[in-house]
Amino acid sequence: MNPDPIVRITAGQIRGFWRGPAGAPGSSAAFLGIPFAEAPVGALRFAAPVPVAPWDGIRDAREYGATAKRAKPGEKTLIPEPAVPGEATLNVNVFTPTPGGDAALPVLVYIHGGGFTEGSPASPWYDGKAFTRDGVVTVTISYRLGFDGFGHIPGAPSNRGVRDWLAALAWVQENIAAFGGDPGHVTIAGQSAGGGAVLTLLGMPAAQGLFHAAWALSPALGDVSGERARTLTAKLAGLLGVDPSRDGFAGVTEADILAQQESVGRTGQSPLDVARGMLQDGLSFGPMIDGDLLARPTIEALRSGLGGDVPLVLGATDDEFTMITDGAARVLGLVPPGVALQQLDVPRERRHAWLAANAPQRRKGTAAVVGRYVGDVIFRSTVLRAADARAAAGGAAKTWAYRFTWPSPTIGWACHCLDVPFWFDALGAEAVGAIAGDAPSQALADAVHGAAVALIRDGDPGWPAWDPATQPTRVFDLPADGRAPVVFDGYASVRALA
Repeated sequence: MNPDPIVRITAGQIRGFWRGPAGAPGSSAAFLGIPFAEAPVGALRFAAPVPVAPWDGIRDAREYGATAKRAKPGEKTLIPEPAVPGEATLNVNVFTPTPGGDAALPVLVYIHGGGFTEGSPASPWYDGKAFTRDGVVTVTISYRLGFDGFGHIPGAPSNRGVRDWLAALAWVQENIAAFGGDPGHVTIAGQSAGGGAVLTLLGMPAAQGLFHAAWALSPALGDVSGERARTLTAKLAGLLGVDPSRDGFAGVTEADILAQQESVGRTGQSPLDVARGMLQDGLSFGPMIDGDLLARPTIEALRSGLGGDVPLVLGATDDEFTMITDGAARVLGLVPPGVALQQLDVPRERRHAWLAANAPQRRKGTAAVVGRYVGDVIFRSTVLRAADARAAAGGAAKTWAYRFTWPSPTIGWACHCLDVPFWFDALGAEAVGAIAGDAPSQALADAVHGAAVALIRDGDPGWPAWDPATQPTRVFDLPADGRAPVVFDGYASVRALA
């Protein structure tokens, strides 16, 4: 029987567990729920993360730590992301084939998504088995969510969730060598809000030097303006009946805030109302332009050259949010596509240009048009704008773009989150079948995951780098569809939104 692996980090010794025989091909060790900061409760609730106090003896790290995500009865999400109760929510999970060794393997740090209000690093999809099999030490991190993590609170440090990312990355720099990782060879990655986190960190002065490559899957940026953040704070305080200050919110339980925070940014219930709110206002909570950590919007920061020495891969699925408007297909079918976009307050010139570039989508009906448009604004145009901004900055590192175009056999679209189990090569994980069907293509997983490993190991995913004039774009789909692996003008259909 293999003894449990024990490593020493800056705060003390921790005990993990082996998955498979120690040292056998494909086996790895897991260390779960390692605190990188003190529990953000009491006086630390709205504070910047504080390094965890050292401990004596050997601390068990064999179960996932508490998550900032809290359980909701009956909740179903596309990605299974468990809510683990507890207060010590600032922790990391490490998966490694060489604990305690000096292998200096490349490192992946993954930031989960969830709109900056949900999500969990304890998902079985983020387990890291395939990456450790391929010689990559894998880390998943937690961070404070919603109002506690990102809300504007007078008297409290801004962007507390962002500060959690920075603290977790600093922990990796200090400790990953104990797990056989190379602190000088760290790639950050994330999907949706996690992909937005990747771009935010890339364009943040305080994060420079904490990582050396980046991959953003379906990046959704926060970039919440100070004015919107203050408005939401005042509205939330009114709903809770407290003073909009640190002392006022400190007197309200986490549960009470969670019960009210979802309503503060809501602008209506109909499909068009929800879409209009997302397009006009963006996310309610997320990284805020605070003049401190984030002095300017992320795309502007990238255009200025920040992060220009870090190789970046970014892309999106073709129909991120179209599944959401499917339920309104009958109602929206009575409305011409142009009129529907007009009702979303899309300016005439932009509306006409985008519709002209998306004729194939128009033939699928107005619900498909509205869903594609919302996904294009939030996700796919961000890919284009970020790639173009980095090209304009002329940095030393390359940028690569991709599209994930394979449609889900259960949902019918190349939808949001569909690419994640392929990226992790986790097709056998819990609940993958609900989004990818009973027989998802291993060949497609090999292609997507292989590109990720190539970036992490070698700094190059394996296709031509971005050029704004030709827009070379890797297309991830089944080989039988007859498409070339790389197309040009790959994001031409969203150029009107850039």
